[in-house]
Amino acid sequence: MSTHTAARRTRYLQFGVPAAVLGTLSSAVAGVPAAAAATTAVPIERPQSSPLRVLPAEAAPASYTVQPGDTVSSIATRFSLRTVDVLSWNALTWRSVIYPGQTLALTGAAASAAPAAPAPPAPAAAAMHVVVAGDTVFGIAQKHGTTVDAVLAANGLTRASVIFPGQALAVSGSPAAAPAPTAAPAPAPAPAPAPAPAGARTHAVVAGDTLFGIAKKYGTSTAALLALNGLGSDAIIYPGQSIAVAAAPAPAAPAATTAPAQSSAALDAEQAANAALIVRVGRQLGVSDRAIAIALATAMVESSLRNLPWGDRDSLGLFQQRPSTGWGTPEQALDADRSTRVFFGGAGDPNGQATRGLLDIPGWETMRFTDAAQAVQISAYPERYGQWEAQAYQWLAQHG
Repeated sequence: MSTHTAARRTRYLQFGVPAAVLGTLSSAVAGVPAAAAATTAVPIERPQSSPLRVLPAEAAPASYTVQPGDTVSSIATRFSLRTVDVLSWNALTWRSVIYPGQTLALTGAAASAAPAAPAPPAPAAAAMHVVVAGDTVFGIAQKHGTTVDAVLAANGLTRASVIFPGQALAVSGSPAAAPAPTAAPAPAPAPAPAPAPAGARTHAVVAGDTLFGIAKKYGTSTAALLALNGLGSDAIIYPGQSIAVAAAPAPAAPAATTAPAQSSAALDAEQAANAALIVRVGRQLGVSDRAIAIALATAMVESSLRNLPWGDRDSLGLFQQRPSTGWGTPEQALDADRSTRVFFGGAGDPNGQATRGLLDIPGWETMRFTDAAQAVQISAYPERYGQWEAQAYQWLAQHG
């Protein structure tokens, strides 16, 4: 045995390795050719990842309390529901905002139930909270150790109500006996926000704007803004929206009509090609001329009959369908043929039961033209579709 070998064995023995094991290792190493020892790699056994376990969808309860981070789409997906149905059952639109603590109906029966009768007047000792800029019903409820539903019930409010600085809210017990403040009475809610009147002075809404702040900036009142813009107390404003802040110098009284004023437009090559595509898909599906006309008018309102790669939030394509609410992937929403079939819906809907197309709306044939389109799109401006009814039939004649 060489001196170096003895020294190495001594070192290993000092670390507690049995001599017999060292001998065996030495023999094994000595028996392997030098070239093989240099090139032979010892395979590393890696743990195999377990297959993903797909959890079954939960059964939908009658109602659901919104949690932080929830969206209407995520709630619908969790309970195997369609986003559009959850919106309809709760009188929401695609622009509506939900908040933690809010209760959503997850069945049509729950949504159609009559609202509970208001509670009797509260004793004078009920605690009150005076609303300041930045307050929300949710924040007020948390501050006073109560719930959103309790604050709404105590003040005769609904989930669509808008609170404003200076308003006094009861935060304990039943509704306060004191009469509602008269500082900013809201007019009767309008069916939907209308465009700013022609010739009126306007304000472009930016992030952080409120109706109260806009009214203060232009020396007017919240009630005046609501009336001037045809808004209800439940209206939601959003960046980019144009708000009228002063009436036109000599506004003409609107004529009472049963049908919306009709719009018309001459189509360029791109628009005409998309109109022809919508007609062609409608003919392939065997839908009626009325259904095709509704699709043409809807595409005109939503995208000006252009297959847009952008839109409000994540809206895309001819019909501004939103991937985040179940209308398909961004690529699918930009596929004009597919998005048209999804709008029509029915048995051949590429989205299956995930979304609801025109043919899936019960009684759509007997609805007003604009109401049938709105039942699919759930827009903040439902009357705009009817403005293109006459023109849509002309396009159908030209490209059909």
